[in-house]
Amino acid sequence: MNTTSATVARPRLGHALPTRRTRPGVRVIPTIILLLGAVYTLLPIIWVITASTKSSGELFTSGSFTFGTGFWDNLAQLSAYSGGAFWKWAGNSLLYAGGGAILSTFVSATAGYALARYNFRGRSLVFTVLLAGVLIPQITLAIPQYLLVSEIGLSNSYWSVLLPSIINPFGIYLACIYAQSSVPGDTIEAARIDGGNEFRIFRSIALPMMVPGLVTVFMLQFIGIWNNFLLPFIMLSDESKFPLTQGLYLLLNRGTGTPVLYTLAIMGALLSIIPLVALMLFLQRFWRLDLISGSLKG
Repeated sequence: MNTTSATVARPRLGHALPTRRTRPGVRVIPTIILLLGAVYTLLPIIWVITASTKSSGELFTSGSFTFGTGFWDNLAQLSAYSGGAFWKWAGNSLLYAGGGAILSTFVSATAGYALARYNFRGRSLVFTVLLAGVLIPQITLAIPQYLLVSEIGLSNSYWSVLLPSIINPFGIYLACIYAQSSVPGDTIEAARIDGGNEFRIFRSIALPMMVPGLVTVFMLQFIGIWNNFLLPFIMLSDESKFPLTQGLYLLLNRGTGTPVLYTLAIMGALLSIIPLVALMLFLQRFWRLDLISGSLKG
């Protein structure tokens, strides 16, 4: 065999390897698409920011994206409206979203870990039912949930909004996927051999490993509950228990007869965004967009 022909030619020293050039159009088109998506997303937020600075007269007479002179007056009027009802609604939203997200994250962590690391009869059936629950729109469950809550006498109470938020099939599914990729089975077995009971293994070993995924579950659930309108609308009739979504809807309805309430509703919409932005900034170091990337690692 001729060794010369079998030898792979190597580049000479001092010569750069040929690089594959990307056509400019290949990079420009995705950039344009991303910019259009960013504009589409940010445009309503920019409008809310500018509209919140306008008085009731400026709101309908000035340009859509021009600033007004009534920001502090709107903030003061909103705070004083109906004896501080807005801040009561904000506290209710924090209770529903914060409490519901914490409870839902804990349930998702325990259920997801059990599905990922325990073999039991009917496990495949439970996982299939879980996937079916992910596919069912939440709007179809609102009326049955209301009927069930009414049967146990909890309608028009804080629990009527909190209880349906605890079980989140999508959160359980994400926790299960993350537990499969981030909690090694060998580590669990070694802890069992060392005499650790199941609860201690979950609390001391599995739970810390699942923190990045659980932070994502918490964030998604918090945002979902914070923005939820239909469930509180069906469950609650007492204005003092309304969340922000229902309270702002009430302001808009009353604004048809009192136009000044439109500016208060817009100011309330702006303030309702701030907790979500603050949460994103605070939890971004834990947030993992690639929940299933661990399954690709060796």
